[in-house]
Amino acid sequence: MAEPPRGDGNTVEREPLLVRRDGDLLWVTLDQGERANALSPALIAALTALYGRDFRAEGVRAVVLQGAGRHFSAGADLAHLRSLQGATLEDNRADSRRLRDLFAAVLRQEALTVALVQGACIAGGCGLATAHDFVVAADDARFMYSEVKIGFVAALVATFLPLRCRGADVRELLLFPRLLDAREALTLGLCNRVVPRSDLEQAGLALVRDVLQNASSESLARTKRLLLDLVGRPLDDALDLAAEQNAQARLSPDCQRGIAHFLETKSAPAW
Repeated sequence: MAEPPRGDGNTVEREPLLVRRDGDLLWVTLDQGERANALSPALIAALTALYGRDFRAEGVRAVVLQGAGRHFSAGADLAHLRSLQGATLEDNRADSRRLRDLFAAVLRQEALTVALVQGACIAGGCGLATAHDFVVAADDARFMYSEVKIGFVAALVATFLPLRCRGADVRELLLFPRLLDAREALTLGLCNRVVPRSDLEQAGLALVRDVLQNASSESLARTKRLLLDLVGRPLDDALDLAAEQNAQARLSPDCQRGIAHFLETKSAPAW
């Protein structure tokens, strides 16, 4: 968790995100490295608005998130935490709802999402990273859901962490937090790749290109929606939903193209 620098009343805050478009890829940088990219209200609002966009309609097939400076994100903004000490229940509900909306925007974003993690990836910052489809970690990355250490509950993270980790590991991660190095995080499913720090950006780009070359963006979006919508459903409801999604996918232009290409060439198309 990071303490923001104090400025005078005339200080103008810079934008918390840097966004760069490169063809069908969008690079997003948490640009408050001097604060360890703490999740301030301004940063949460900017991320929620960004991930809430219909990127596929804009021609963006993948979003890559990285953090400026030494750390990906050290968690909650301390100044904001102080302000919550005197907040009412309704104030806290509104604040929690804003964090809920951030995670929903990341999880429901239909473009492929990849987080590149270096240094500290703590509490809400860890939740932000692991809400992405893929996490590529530098070998200096450290992960922890630290909420219970200060009397918090990692409630929102608990809704989607089971998509990454088995139940026993989820319990340990949330009930007995400790700093996990990148290799331990990989073993538990918090990240998908571990690479040298100097190779982080290139490894992320290579992963994105490999996925996008081998998968239809429409199929990726449908699969992402299905994985989220299946969570917690009774078996018969889940199977009914899956069967319906299977039938609808068959009528999509991408599926029609893929089948035709395979029948003609005995190979999958390059997407």
